[in-house]
Amino acid sequence: MKLLRYGPVGQEKPGLVDKDGKVRDLSAHVSDIAGAAISPDGLKKLAAIDPQSLPVVEVERYGPCVAGTGKFICIGLNYSDHAAETGATVPPEPIIFMKATSAIVGPNDDVEIPRGSLKTDWEVELGVVIGKHAKYVSEDEALDHVAGYCLINDVSERAFQAERQGQWTKGKSADTFGPTGPWLVTKDEVADPQNLKMWLEVNGHRYQNGSSATMVYGVKYLVSYLSQFMSLHPGDIISTGTPPGVGLGQKPNVFLKEGDVITLGIEGLGEQRQHVVQG
Repeated sequence: MKLLRYGPVGQEKPGLVDKDGKVRDLSAHVSDIAGAAISPDGLKKLAAIDPQSLPVVEVERYGPCVAGTGKFICIGLNYSDHAAETGATVPPEPIIFMKATSAIVGPNDDVEIPRGSLKTDWEVELGVVIGKHAKYVSEDEALDHVAGYCLINDVSERAFQAERQGQWTKGKSADTFGPTGPWLVTKDEVADPQNLKMWLEVNGHRYQNGSSATMVYGVKYLVSYLSQFMSLHPGDIISTGTPPGVGLGQKPNVFLKEGDVITLGIEGLGEQRQHVVQG
């Protein structure tokens, strides 16, 4: 299934995409795409609904594809070819940092350049959405706790991230720095999360053209690894890193400016389009 949320900010309704690409309203069955609705039992109930029985809706705005995200966990330098372009060494264990949940916006909402920013950058990433509580799970058990996958733009301010002391969080957490969606694709529709084509363009120029195949630490490993340090709850998102082609990796560097248009996509997970504005 492709599950989504649509409507004005703060008033999103749950929906799904049918086989013809039409959006259908799920409001009569669940209050939101969150919590119990994305648990294994919740997804079974949604899968049993005949989409043709649901009202068709016209979507003016897609919201973030999952609600109630308690943790937005990101993995740094998780693509061997991205680490190489930044001159970094692949870490012996995953680099973990948090992105503020207040950064989460819809997939086509504007991206704001923070005040004082000179180095706002882009990162197309595979998002993993947790559907079942996970604590101390093995790699073999890991996918039992995953509801599905989504597209994320891990927007980053490189000077805030690396030149202002401390941890990466303040370079990753500005408002609008987490476009998520357009939909949550349940794991049964993704045959292999480690073999998905990914791309990102700015103003029509393709900067990122990679694959999750070059991910150092895969989805199963990350879910298991993170669950050793913290409980994962339904709605939590793991953003798993980016392939090469970020602005920081260009020679000379290229960073976002007001008026730019970012488009990005992951095979099977949809596309996003954001206009860049000054915050």
